[in-house]
Amino acid sequence: MRYLVAADTGGTFTDIAVYDAHERRVLYGKSLTRYDDLVEGVLDALGDTGVGLDEARLLKHGTTFVINTLLQRNGARTALVTTRGFRDLLEIARGNRPVPFMLGYRRDPPLVPRTLRFELSERMAANGTPTQVPDDAEIDALAGQLAAAGVAAVAVSFLNAYANPAHEERVAARLAEQLPGVYVTASTSLTREWYEYERTSTAVANAYVGGRMRDYIQGFDARLRERGFAGSFFMMGSNGGVLSVARTLEQPVALVESGPIGGCIGAAAYANALGLAKVIAFDMGGTTAKCALIQNGRFDVQPIYYVGGYERGFPLKTAVLDIVEVGAGGGSIAAVDAQGRLTVGPRSAGSEPGPVAYGRGGTEPTVTDANLVLGRISDGAFLSGRLRLDRAASAAAIETRVARPLGYEGEAGCDIAAQGILELSAAAMAGAIKEITIERGLDVRDFTLMVFGGGGPLFGSTLARQLHIPTVVVPPHPGNFSTIGMLIAGARIDLARTLVSALSDDALLAIDHEFNQLEQSARTTMAAELQAPSVYFEHWLEARYRGQTHTVRAAYAMGKGAAAFRESFEETYRRRFGHLNADCDVEVLGLRLGASAAVPCPELPDLLARAPDTVPQAVARRNVYFPEHGRLPTPVWRRDHLPAGFCLDGPAVIEEFSSTTIVQPGDRVSVGTLGELRIATREGTTP
Repeated sequence: MRYLVAADTGGTFTDIAVYDAHERRVLYGKSLTRYDDLVEGVLDALGDTGVGLDEARLLKHGTTFVINTLLQRNGARTALVTTRGFRDLLEIARGNRPVPFMLGYRRDPPLVPRTLRFELSERMAANGTPTQVPDDAEIDALAGQLAAAGVAAVAVSFLNAYANPAHEERVAARLAEQLPGVYVTASTSLTREWYEYERTSTAVANAYVGGRMRDYIQGFDARLRERGFAGSFFMMGSNGGVLSVARTLEQPVALVESGPIGGCIGAAAYANALGLAKVIAFDMGGTTAKCALIQNGRFDVQPIYYVGGYERGFPLKTAVLDIVEVGAGGGSIAAVDAQGRLTVGPRSAGSEPGPVAYGRGGTEPTVTDANLVLGRISDGAFLSGRLRLDRAASAAAIETRVARPLGYEGEAGCDIAAQGILELSAAAMAGAIKEITIERGLDVRDFTLMVFGGGGPLFGSTLARQLHIPTVVVPPHPGNFSTIGMLIAGARIDLARTLVSALSDDALLAIDHEFNQLEQSARTTMAAELQAPSVYFEHWLEARYRGQTHTVRAAYAMGKGAAAFRESFEETYRRRFGHLNADCDVEVLGLRLGASAAVPCPELPDLLARAPDTVPQAVARRNVYFPEHGRLPTPVWRRDHLPAGFCLDGPAVIEEFSSTTIVQPGDRVSVGTLGELRIATREGTTP
C-alpha cells in the first residue's frame, strides 16, 4: 500500500493531504465542511486527489467535533454519579472569581443539571484505603434510577479515587453491564490526579461527548472500509500525537483541540529544519485564529484546558498543546452594533452559508469579503478556480451593512470600511500573539512569525509590522498545512500521578519507581496500538515552594538527585516570576510523563513542490488596496512558479491552491531552500 492520508475537518473547510510513497510527493484536496455529513466532506476533499482508499496504508484524522459539541452544548443526556455529599461539586467549582468587577458575572452552567446528579455511599481515604465499599444493591438501584431518567451517558467520579480507583472501576463496570448502550466513563480512566472538581468536570465532559463521538468514529471507520480502506485509522490527539480508535472511544475528550494541532506539529518540524530557534506558529482558518510558541523545535503541552475560556468555562484535565485562540477567521462576521461601533467576530459564517462571496446564501459581510473587495484575493483563483467568489455581492454587503451605517459612501467609503474590518481582525490576532509572548515575559521581537492556514499569509506582514517582528515565514501549502503536520505526527501518551512529598533524595527514589511504572504502562500501550519498537520519554515534576498554592512544572532527570531537580525548578521559577525564594523548601505535588513513538511518515523534503527551472513572470496585475497608499497596481505571482532563491519587492500578491500571500510595499520576499517564503518586513526591526 502506497498512500499515507491526513484529513482535517475545520469549521469552514475540510483539508486532505496524501503522501504517495512511490512517487515521494504529496497531493492535496480541499472542500467546504459539510455539517450535515462531516465524513462525506472528507471523502469529497479526498476526491480532489484522485487517490483510492484501497491503496492507503494509514489515515490520520483531526476534527473539531469534540470542541464544537461542548461549546454548542448538543452532547448526550448525561448523569453524574459521585460520592455521597458531593452532588453539587460541579456548581461549587472553585471559589475564585476570575472577573472580579463584573457585577453580573456568572459561570457557564454545568453540563449536568442537578436533577441528573446522583450520590452513592462510598468512601476512599486520601491514602487509598477503602473506608466504605459501595453496596451492590445500592448500585443496582442506582442503575434503575438512571434508566428511568433516560440518560445516554454516565460519568462516575468519586472523592480520592485518584489514590485508589477500585471503587470507581467497580461501579462503572456494574453500571455499564446493567445499562447496555449507555456510555459509561470513570474519572480515573482519564486522569489519576487530585483536584476533585477538575477530575469530575473532565469525566462529565468525556461522557457528554462519548456517545456522539463513538457514533462518529465508528461511522467514519465503516465508511472508509466500504471504500476499500484496509489500513490503520488514527485520530489526532490534542497533545500532538495520534490515538488509536480504541483509545479515542475511551477518551474522546483527548480530542478537544484535535483540529489545530497539526499545524503546530508542521511548524515545529519546519522551524527545526530551518534552524529557527524561536517561532510563533500562527494559524488563521475560516472560523478562528490560533497561535503557539515553538522554541528549539519543540512546543509546550499544558495539563489543563478550559472549554469556553478560563473566565466562564469549565476545566478538562487533559494534555493540550499550549495554544491561544481567538474568534477571528476568514468567516468572522462584521457588523455595526447599536452604539454605532464596528465589530468583527466571534460569530462566524462557517461554511454554511459562508461568506457573502461564496454565493451560498450568506448576507452578512465577513473578513473574506473584505479581502476580496480590497483586491487582496482573486474572485477566480480560489481552489484553482473551482470556488468562484462574487466580488460585487461582497461589496454590496459591506456597503449596506458596514460602510453606510458608519457614514461612508461610494467606492472609497467601501474600501475604508473593508480596511476597518481587516484592522479590527488584525488587532484581535495581535492580541493573541501578545498573550502568548509579552504577557509571559518574552520579547516578541526575538521571534520569527510563521503563518499558515487559508488566511494566515494574508495577515502575516500586517501582524509583523504591528508587533515589530522582523521576519515572516510562509511554509509550503499553508492552506493545507495542518494536514502536513498530521502526516508527520507520531504517537504520544501523557500520563500523570499525584504524589505529595517534600523534595529529598529519598522522595525521588519513590518518584523514580512511579515513573518506571508509568513508562512500562506507556510501552505496553504503544506496543499494542502501534507496534512501536521504541518509545521516547520526557519527565517533569509539579513542584512549588512550601506554603504556595500553585505549582510550576519543571523538567526532571531521573537518578540525578534532589539538588539537580531544585536547580531545574528554580530555573523555571525564575524565568516565570523573575525572582526566587531561596530560603524556602521545595515540595513535589505530582509527576508527568510524556511518551512519544514514531509512526510511518514522509520526510520533510518530500513535502515540497518543485518549481520549474525557468525565470518566473507575473501572471496578472490588479489594483490592491494598501492603507498607506490606497489602490496600487500590484503584480500577481503563482507560488508554484517561484524557484528557490527567487526574490522580489512588494507590493506583490502570491497565489496558490488554497491561500494567498500579501507582500506589502517596502517588504521583500525570497524563496528558501525548503520552498518557504521569507518576508523581511519594512518595520520589523523598529524598536
